[in-house]
Amino acid sequence: MRRSRAILTVLATGALTAGALTVLSPSADAASTLGSAAAAQGRYFGTAVAAYKLSDSVYSGILNREFNSVTPENEMKWDATEPTQGTFSYTSADTIVNRAITNGQKIRGHALAWHSQQPSWAQSLSGTTLRNAMVNHVTQVATHYKGKIDSWDVVNEAFADGSTGARRDSNLQRTGDDWIEVAFRTARAADPAAKLCYNDYNTDGVNAKSTAVYNMVVDFKARGVPIDCVGFQSHFNSASPLPSDYQSNLQRFANLGVDVQITELDIEGSGTAQANSYSTAVKACLAVTRCNGITVWGIRDSDSWRASGTPLLFDANGNPKQAYTAALTALGGSTTSPSPSASSSSASPSPSASQSSGTRSCTATVTVNAWTGGFVATVKVTAGAAALTGWTAGLTLPTGSAVTNTWSATASGTSGAVSFTNVGYNGTVAAGGTTEFGFQGTGTAPSTTTTCTAR
Repeated sequence: MRRSRAILTVLATGALTAGALTVLSPSADAASTLGSAAAAQGRYFGTAVAAYKLSDSVYSGILNREFNSVTPENEMKWDATEPTQGTFSYTSADTIVNRAITNGQKIRGHALAWHSQQPSWAQSLSGTTLRNAMVNHVTQVATHYKGKIDSWDVVNEAFADGSTGARRDSNLQRTGDDWIEVAFRTARAADPAAKLCYNDYNTDGVNAKSTAVYNMVVDFKARGVPIDCVGFQSHFNSASPLPSDYQSNLQRFANLGVDVQITELDIEGSGTAQANSYSTAVKACLAVTRCNGITVWGIRDSDSWRASGTPLLFDANGNPKQAYTAALTALGGSTTSPSPSASSSSASPSPSASQSSGTRSCTATVTVNAWTGGFVATVKVTAGAAALTGWTAGLTLPTGSAVTNTWSATASGTSGAVSFTNVGYNGTVAAGGTTEFGFQGTGTAPSTTTTCTAR
């Protein structure tokens, strides 16, 4: 999952335990859900899952009914599973895994080695020390879930954007060019039965980045490095639409003897245009024999990292959208649309105090996902009755907490009272419109009390 997009959009909550879950039975109609229709095609249709949302009956109802595969959204990443070096925490990830096993759903592990969402202790390491820590982390996590994971995203987003086809300059890359190979060999030794995948974004069409990944797979296959699949994140919008060579690109990787998977699909938009794009993506996978599954990156639009773009198959109330019907039809399923199973039990985040500049005003709403020792926050800035030309959101972090990374905003301060100001592309917001930014931190998550100053 890419850093330039927020990691998740979530509400503050404590960790759930398996005993707190209500398990609902999937639909018995074998061709009226995404999962069952995909299964009839020999594939899976999955979704990203956040453990804390499983207490939401609408969310869980759709999850149980529609999907036959799950990907923990953040719960298996390095900062969540090893917040302190050598001390592993699996509670939230175990909740998702155990529930999926009970419901007969496949599990995609995400992600063992990634330059982002590393715990602060790992960020401070380099060279051999970091390499050894990575190897130990991959070994421990893959061993913990041995035999339960269908496929692992072993390495995530290791190639740079742009036209060079180069590796991303990261702390892991600086341990040596062989770090990806080492991660794959380590994962194979720890969990021999799982498929091992490389996962990335902006590789959906034929371009310098996807060709660099392609060449890596060629090299790995030639030298016996264990790689079984390549994941294509597939985040699309009007500025980055589904490429015309999407299917042929999937096929060229499949021709190398690896499976291909659509791993984080979401398509901004609405109505017929969005539905047509979803249909095209699904049909592209079905046309490639070794495309064995599709995962959408969230269930409802409100669960998405870019909720304002309404990129998913269900609206905020859990109602199936036109895009849902298009995806189901493309899979060969019926067009009978299910309704939400119950009203949502999730609490809504509190909006900020609004501060105006002349006739302009704005509010900022923060939602967070927290785990022991860290958190990720997404903040939605909403314009008042007049359009904005700029904005600044502010909040106060608890003592001992610190901001470690920010996207789609410029941060001022890393602890205590911090503020976030728009960047060039998201300062202008139409009256009543919204934009979003996010940040990652260590320590205790902030409260939802924020301020917003309009310009």
